[in-house]
Amino acid sequence: MAFKIKAFEVSKKTYMYSKPFKISLGAHFESVNVEVKLILDDGIFGLGEASPSFLISSETPDMVEIGLKELCQALIGKDVRNYRKLFDETDVIFKAIPSAKAAVQYAIIDALTASLGITPFEFFGGSRDSIYTDKTVGIDEIENMVEEARSIYAEGFRTIKIKVGSVEKGVKSVEKIAEVTGNTGYIVDANQAFKAKEAVELSRKLYEKGINVVLLEQPVHRKDYDGLKFVRQNSPYPVAADEAVFEKYDAFKLIQNGCVDYINIKLMKSGISDALAIVEMAKSAGVGLMIGCMGESSLGITQSVDFAAGTGAFSYHDLDASLMLKEENPLKGFERDKDELKILGRDKRWK
Repeated sequence: MAFKIKAFEVSKKTYMYSKPFKISLGAHFESVNVEVKLILDDGIFGLGEASPSFLISSETPDMVEIGLKELCQALIGKDVRNYRKLFDETDVIFKAIPSAKAAVQYAIIDALTASLGITPFEFFGGSRDSIYTDKTVGIDEIENMVEEARSIYAEGFRTIKIKVGSVEKGVKSVEKIAEVTGNTGYIVDANQAFKAKEAVELSRKLYEKGINVVLLEQPVHRKDYDGLKFVRQNSPYPVAADEAVFEKYDAFKLIQNGCVDYINIKLMKSGISDALAIVEMAKSAGVGLMIGCMGESSLGITQSVDFAAGTGAFSYHDLDASLMLKEENPLKGFERDKDELKILGRDKRWK
């Protein structure tokens, strides 16, 4: 049994969205991801995927692909059993391209656990055999959003994420969706669209209508800590930070200043190393956790499913990106039954 890294293979892959996906920051028509294959001396391998977002983290697919091909050379010959040491190294060399860090760190753990005959899910703690995800309604004409939500609810999803970009349309769209989906439970995500007082106005109007909003996500600009705290203090709904949190230091500042009720961890922003730190920090502070995604394929979503189910740390799971993409022969470590994502064993993975 060998544990030393022999080589990396890096490839860029393009996935088209089944339909254009629009949020307040812009529209998405395709997701260009970068796949990493880490090969050990004995031929055992681990996989990982980076899904860069220029709008969120200022990364481009070309930047990530080149960075992975060049910077991974520093890891050749290293022992994956020393994963914590490798995490410290990748925290530094991939600092400017966090999605690449996430891909490499997961590939390290995937290769290590493959050598040991287990899965990353078990490595992360094996807390839950399955988790339940929401599914997202992007910004569109209100009647189209309502029909999409109706379809999502009929598929069996019981938490629906709704993208909003303005107060008036946001209130109308969420209200109309609630009417046709049994007021099931909604994550209202503004992607930084509002000023603080606008976000409070939105939340109060929805509350007055009795809408079952479980989270108000990133209502203000990611650097507006005072605004986020103001919304938290004045919103009838719990407030979550998303784009405001990349590294563990961001989470620490938000928690220290009482800005949030929840933090949305995305491996594409934090990598596994910082995500582990944020989990423990949030637990210690009594702050809730949600896990989200960018534009990952089934391979990339597997990374987050393993992490979320393994740690068992998350109240909400927003792991629906691969459901929006056109994939042929997807590589995955989970299977879906309605809104439930069930962990697959090592022998059924990547097939």
